Amino acid sequence: MANQQETAETLARTPLYQQGVKLKARFTSFGGWEMPVQYSGITREHEAVRNNAGMFDISHMGKFTLQGKNLISQLQGLVPSDLSRLQPGQAQYTVLLNPQGGIIDDIIVYYQGEDSTGTQQVFIIVNAATTTKDKAWLLQHLDQNEVKFQDLSPEKVLIAVQGPKAIKYLQPFVQEDLQPIKAFGHLQTTILGKPAFIARTGYTGEDGFEVLLDPDVGVELWRSLSNAGVTPCGLGARDTLRLEAAMALYGQDIDDTTTPLEAGLGWLVHLDTKGDFIGRAILEEQKVAGVQRRLVGLQTQGRNIARHGYPVIADGKVVGEVTSGTLSLTLGYPVALAYVPTTLSKVGQQLAVEIRGKAYPANVVKRPFYKSKNKV
Repeated sequence: MANQQETAETLARTPLYQQGVKLKARFTSFGGWEMPVQYSGITREHEAVRNNAGMFDISHMGKFTLQGKNLISQLQGLVPSDLSRLQPGQAQYTVLLNPQGGIIDDIIVYYQGEDSTGTQQVFIIVNAATTTKDKAWLLQHLDQNEVKFQDLSPEKVLIAVQGPKAIKYLQPFVQEDLQPIKAFGHLQTTILGKPAFIARTGYTGEDGFEVLLDPDVGVELWRSLSNAGVTPCGLGARDTLRLEAAMALYGQDIDDTTTPLEAGLGWLVHLDTKGDFIGRAILEEQKVAGVQRRLVGLQTQGRNIARHGYPVIADGKVVGEVTSGTLSLTLGYPVALAYVPTTLSKVGQQLAVEIRGKAYPANVVKRPFYKSKNKV
């Protein structure tokens, strides 16, 4: 009881919290929030997203809107990706970098266009646990005389509807035709008669949408989707789904000490097409000299799961560390992500992982572990 009281007093709750209570979800602490970890069971929720449609309350994530002249030019100095390529209605998954090339956070930048006065508008979603840090970093490096920054994190609901049939369930509630929206495309629309922002993005490896709404219509949409047959899903299924798709989790697979080139995110680094940005010098050096370690995918034998922090072994010596691991519910065998020396990072390399004091064989395999045939 003491722990329950402490949780209620110290953790934030989203506007959809009571919906989880009504559905008898199990809750956990995550990034300062009390969030559902599962509703009907991780396996059932995982399979619903892979085969039908599931929905996640991700309202705990940070949500910023930025407006200003030269906004894209200013943001260009904070990320390694070339944001100048974005057209209105397009988005870019990228990372904020520190001067050492380390990842402050992984974010999505949604470019909403430029008005007749030359004012550009951008919407950014960041991780829940890093919202305060990201906000401070952006305000520190953007010219506040030119850029208007608004933090929507406390006042908006964000729902992720994911799965091969997500569009079938979501479309009846949306004014716009969702089919023409391409991956990472987005638009302003009306849902249940109220203004909403909708993007064809997600964190499960499946097709799907993320929807930003005011709390009242967010609760209504959640209830309506649930009644229509969309499975409510918690953080447990979100983790097994994202790991099968080999999507990095900030704080585990990437952090302030890992660069995008080490983390297998080199496709976000556009050195040839953009100017200076924080961390560029380090990435240029790594590009020329090569990185000393890489994040790789591992397939371990048997049913033993390699968890975060477990040692990776080669020739009897510890050479690396697991960052994330789970039993792939789709593939039926354990998978993991781990940092290992670059010399041991090629697909097919045989390694071992120490699990509860015993070494189990593990092979470096191609990522992602699972790739949807239905994704747009």
